[in-house]
Amino acid sequence: MNSWQINRIAFQTIVTKEVLRFLRIWVQTILPPAITTTLYFVIFGKLIGDRIGEMDGYRYIDFIVPGIILMTVIQNSYANVVSSFFGTKLQHYIEELLIAPVPNWVILGGYVVGGVARGTLVGIVVTMVSLFFTDLKINSYALTLLVFVLTSVLFALAGFINAVYAKSFDDISIVPTFVLTPLTYLGGIFYSIQLLPEFWQKLSLANPILYMVNTFRFGILGVSDIDVSVALVIILGFITLLTGYSLRLLSRGVGIKD
Repeated sequence: MNSWQINRIAFQTIVTKEVLRFLRIWVQTILPPAITTTLYFVIFGKLIGDRIGEMDGYRYIDFIVPGIILMTVIQNSYANVVSSFFGTKLQHYIEELLIAPVPNWVILGGYVVGGVARGTLVGIVVTMVSLFFTDLKINSYALTLLVFVLTSVLFALAGFINAVYAKSFDDISIVPTFVLTPLTYLGGIFYSIQLLPEFWQKLSLANPILYMVNTFRFGILGVSDIDVSVALVIILGFITLLTGYSLRLLSRGVGIKD
């Protein structure tokens, strides 16, 4: 058996394990986002949205749909990897991966694809829920799918880094609570930054999630507060940076061999 076959089997094994892991507990991983999304659409989309009227030429509920879909993708891609890899460390079977004749990029790729699988499945479920409240007409299928996948990959990588440094269950909840959630809600999901004063508009441009949400919204509705090409470059830049950093952490054994 050559190295390519070994790497393929290792990658498939990690991905299969990751997918089966979140499917076995679908009541905790798949169902809650569907329920939460329904509440968002009822409260923000219907009750509040009917009073707000239109935003950027679209009904308010139509305007927030792309952001809500992407928000669930972000949260679930991140949560899947951070909880799974931390569990691998906590239960000490990370050592089995480290001594196996498998390169670090295979290990990282397996966990990231597992996170993308959960983010994709939840994103599909949330999209199906949204069809009960709005009639989605996709402006660009290619761009929508591209941003969907890239965002999922980016936050799966971020979840991996969080898990590497985490030493307790509290550590894997700090970043989602105090960093990820504020950035998500301030990322233009529920509003256009054109509504903000000039100072806050400029400050919002420092939020990377703003670029993902607006690019995804452009893919679906055809409207965006920012330049889509610039947003794609920024997203790809973050993915490259986090990938390189994750591989460096694995090679040095940070948080693993300590």
